Amino acid sequence: MAGEFSRSSGLGEGARLMVRALRDMNIPCATWDIDRRVLEGDATGPGAPLVMHVNAPMLPYAQLFMPRTLRTGRRVIGYWAWELPVVPETWRHARRHVHEIWAPSRFTANALRPLGRPVRVVEHPVGLAEQKPSDRNRASFGLPEDCVVVLVSFSLASSMVRKSPIETIRAFREAFGDRPDRLLVMKIGHTEHYPDDLAAIRAAIAGAPNIRIETGQLSGPDRLALTACADIVLSLHRSEGFGLVVAEAMALGRCVIATDWSATTEFLDKTCGLPVAYTLVPAQDPRGIWDMPATKWALPDMASAVHALQTAADDPDLRARLASNATDRIASRLNGASLLNAARAIGVGT
Repeated sequence: MAGEFSRSSGLGEGARLMVRALRDMNIPCATWDIDRRVLEGDATGPGAPLVMHVNAPMLPYAQLFMPRTLRTGRRVIGYWAWELPVVPETWRHARRHVHEIWAPSRFTANALRPLGRPVRVVEHPVGLAEQKPSDRNRASFGLPEDCVVVLVSFSLASSMVRKSPIETIRAFREAFGDRPDRLLVMKIGHTEHYPDDLAAIRAAIAGAPNIRIETGQLSGPDRLALTACADIVLSLHRSEGFGLVVAEAMALGRCVIATDWSATTEFLDKTCGLPVAYTLVPAQDPRGIWDMPATKWALPDMASAVHALQTAADDPDLRARLASNATDRIASRLNGASLLNAARAIGVGT
């Protein structure tokens, strides 16, 4: 398995999840960290397949820095995630470097099929490995006990427009105003690389007393602990190729509000969360990565988001019921079965 094992990213966490799941299935798995260029485990098995958690544009370059023994004489599988219904033309150049493609969702798989390689849906096994938050509580994060905490968690490296923080702030303000018993916590990653984006978010907050920004890097267990401290996890995304934040929150028994479009709809619906209505609009992103106006993504409906926030915040029984259903949904839907089937299909596992 090659991937961003030492990096705080969705691709990195997906790679770590897959390795843990394979080892739980008693399937030996060596890892190659593409950043540190470090091999851990025994990769000498002849012909053992190579799964690369590296998206198409970077995969050929990642292979250049791998030992030849790791990348030749093997079946190479690209584990790719994409957040729009159509992949960029540049992704086609990488298809000759892989024999097949695995995707974390049906949504992503449908976008990848025109590349002309076999595509298999292999979801992140969030429900297989037990979620293990640290023992940190609200007090350790400086969060009050006597209010409803709404958590939004995203990385600016994943596109500010796609993650919709400005719409999130607006929805929260329309739902609750300055109410001191309602707190929005915005956990934002990689802010040091995108100061203009962070400044725009701060300007949108405009000194609201019940909105807090957290930019410090957390360990995996602490990140999960922060999620567990929230009453509501909110994701007004434009599009997701999987939605790891949503899936992890559901696994931890949180009430989740999320845009009712793209990959998150494959495991979140009105029986286990609060889907937000949307309108499809051209996918335009100043960052450029997701700037494909010929295709579309979702613009969350503000009235729907406000209603969902007010409904969830005012009804703890509803939150508890949806959270319980969410935990059950992740345990049954993202239980590692697709990974085990994929492993068997490439000749590993029993």
